[in-house]
Amino acid sequence: MARKFHPLLKDAIELHVHSSPSVFPRRQTDWELVADVWQAGMAGVVIKAHEGQTYDRAALIREQYPNLHVYGGLVCNVYSGGLSPDAVDMAIRCGAKVVWMPTISAKQHAAYFRQHRQERFFNSEKHLDMTAPSLTIFNDRGVLRDEVYEMLSLIAEADIVLATGHLSPKEVDVLSEEAFQIGVKKVLVQHADLGIAKIPLDLQETLANRGCMIEKCYLACGPDFNDLSIEEMAASIQRLGAASCVLVTDYGQAHNIPPVEGLSEFIECLLKQRVSEEQITQMVQVNPKQLLNIKRRDGSCREIGKKQ
Repeated sequence: MARKFHPLLKDAIELHVHSSPSVFPRRQTDWELVADVWQAGMAGVVIKAHEGQTYDRAALIREQYPNLHVYGGLVCNVYSGGLSPDAVDMAIRCGAKVVWMPTISAKQHAAYFRQHRQERFFNSEKHLDMTAPSLTIFNDRGVLRDEVYEMLSLIAEADIVLATGHLSPKEVDVLSEEAFQIGVKKVLVQHADLGIAKIPLDLQETLANRGCMIEKCYLACGPDFNDLSIEEMAASIQRLGAASCVLVTDYGQAHNIPPVEGLSEFIECLLKQRVSEEQITQMVQVNPKQLLNIKRRDGSCREIGKKQ
């Protein structure tokens, strides 16, 4: 039976979802996810996988859905080479739109889950060997590793998105500052309110003023993490400005509702908190398209506007 989605999803792009194939239990296959994207009238979706790359899967999906912007990228976990300029270079050559810093291989991720065990998300016995050394972008002297600088140069040259993954707030702060100095134009701070690597709102504001785009993630409001209320989420958007935020779900887990349904629900919740339709459109349509270099139908690329 066809689902009913919120009208503001028309022409939107969801930048942070998970689907199968995956070693983790997922609610939908790639094809089921994209069928929902199509039915909702969305412009596209970015598929993320902790196991490594999704740019190849996305390319195959676009063969069947040529009018959709379905993209992928590379997550720099140990399973795909870690902090490897060679892996990043090949991903870019193969059409990656996003390079994600380490997620489940990040030192910050390991530290969080030592204290907050989440069987439904990352069960090492069932899914992956989590005993591999955790990754940090810093060397022994506390500055960015040489290979990270090489990765940033490749990302800058290709003009694609650098996403912060599950790095610590300090790592995100240093990485984004160095990235912009090197010439990276698009830095996406992932699920800034989510407990795995929660970023204080003052730092979120600093990052937004620096030029970063901040993910406002529905998963952070749900029972899995319960890091903030929808009222607090709406307030954080008003403080940062819609021009500096994107709405994402980070959904795809088998126990949660499907991602497109989740984004539709997220929009409805924020509207009830007096986030305007114009602000929603900015966060689900204008900002994601700018990050992905998707041009408007008139051929121009819409710039991010002033804070609303």
